[in-house]
Amino acid sequence: MRTITLLSLVLLLSTAANSQTIAIFDDLTLPNSDTFYINYSASGTDVGFTDGLAHFPCYYDTAFGGYWGSGFAYSNKHDSVTSGYTNQYSAKTAIGYAGSAKYVVAYGVQNNIKLLGVAVGKSVDGFYITNNTYAYNSMKNGDAFAKKFGGISGNDPDWFKIVIRAYSGGTLKPDSVEFYLADYRFVNNDSDYIVRTWDWVNLLPLGHTDSLQLSLSSTDTSSSGMNTPAYFCLDNFTTNETNVSVQYIEPLIITSLYPNPATDFICLDFNNSSVYKNIFITDISGKLQSSFNSENNLINVNIHDLPSGLYFVTILKGTSSETLKFIKQ
Repeated sequence: MRTITLLSLVLLLSTAANSQTIAIFDDLTLPNSDTFYINYSASGTDVGFTDGLAHFPCYYDTAFGGYWGSGFAYSNKHDSVTSGYTNQYSAKTAIGYAGSAKYVVAYGVQNNIKLLGVAVGKSVDGFYITNNTYAYNSMKNGDAFAKKFGGISGNDPDWFKIVIRAYSGGTLKPDSVEFYLADYRFVNNDSDYIVRTWDWVNLLPLGHTDSLQLSLSSTDTSSSGMNTPAYFCLDNFTTNETNVSVQYIEPLIITSLYPNPATDFICLDFNNSSVYKNIFITDISGKLQSSFNSENNLINVNIHDLPSGLYFVTILKGTSSETLKFIKQ
């Protein structure tokens, strides 16, 4: 199977052929400002919701007083502190992408999103993703069911990731996009991270699709399955209703970053692209460290004064973006 990671490839559709629909979830109804969607009326059946050009299934069970079985729920809860199962409907960001009121919480090791209308058989641009508070705190501190990532020494190479694949005509395609919601595999423990910001997951490499399969996995498992709480949050799910076939989508110039790890400078190589670019460097907490613009195709960036650790370089080019990681030694 050929795997395409978030950091390895970004595709750009022609502006003239581009038509997007963004599910931002803010028009979905909730009774107050600190709650979530739930529907116990149809036990064991899909009581999900639709926004934009996608359906997000949800399954509840009325047994044992009622519980969330799997799927998606939309929420405007803002508890980024409380640990445990009682806080399963909150995002660690405490708010939606770009300060929006609502976002979606996903539960279950595997869920599907079904495309609707003119989006069926077309591309999906992607969505923003972050960790759920319950899952984040479990990985950060450990709990009665799951380990603290890194272990007692901090050296355990733990990870928690999502893998997205596409269905076309009922057949699961071989390509996949993966995104690490937590990664403790670095030699330098200072570079280990658990995502707590809204990050873009680019899905254009999956090509044309009818629905998406989203699967969670973790290094923390037992005989009963994954111990890490099977939750994540998403926002701004963006479909792309272009009529251009995938084989005719022109690839965006792929950026190279080197050396990595680095000490004093990093080089951004845009492969002879002179397109105007906005470049941002943020630390693992999401704090902006520097930003600048350039039309050069080869850029040397001074990082001498940055503290050691993991950083992200986000490059905006027109309506597209790509993000790369580097380690400052």
